[in-house]
Amino acid sequence: MVAVTRAEPDWEREFADYVAARSRLLCTTAYLLCGDWHRAEDLTQTTLTKLYLAWRRIDRRESVDAYARRVLVRAAIDEGRRPWRRERATELLPEAAARPDHAGDRVDLLAALAALPARQRAAVVLRYWSDLGIAETAQVLGVTPGTVKSSSSKGLAALREALQDSRTGGTMTGGRDG
Repeated sequence: MVAVTRAEPDWEREFADYVAARSRLLCTTAYLLCGDWHRAEDLTQTTLTKLYLAWRRIDRRESVDAYARRVLVRAAIDEGRRPWRRERATELLPEAAARPDHAGDRVDLLAALAALPARQRAAVVLRYWSDLGIAETAQVLGVTPGTVKSSSSKGLAALREALQDSRTGGTMTGGRDG
């Protein structure tokens, strides 16, 4: 009985090359999904571990990047569901007093992004940061294209509202005052 397999050094070298080329992008995407660099690094490590375990089964004709993004988004959503990971909202960010005015927009955007529900945040990040189309985003999230459109639209509207509130001195409530 002779099994025909690739030599281990070849696939391991391919995986190492992929990690060297894409790990920073994966980590940045993870940061945009969760808003915390430490969690982003953990999510990236989880993604790369799952990718390593599946590397020999992944069809190279399909995009490895798409598979990695799908694993990353699912890991971020799953991690966010754990009760010890839930964050408590505060009216003011601790960094707000110490930051210079020119850095405010970036911090406000990241805070507003972190305040979005997981699906909206994932849709916005995949559509506008990763520059995926509606169909690709739907595939990564495992939802319909209509859900991607709706989540993206709601997420962008919430970001606009939160950023407008932060510029006018209001608080980010995540919803409309009624």
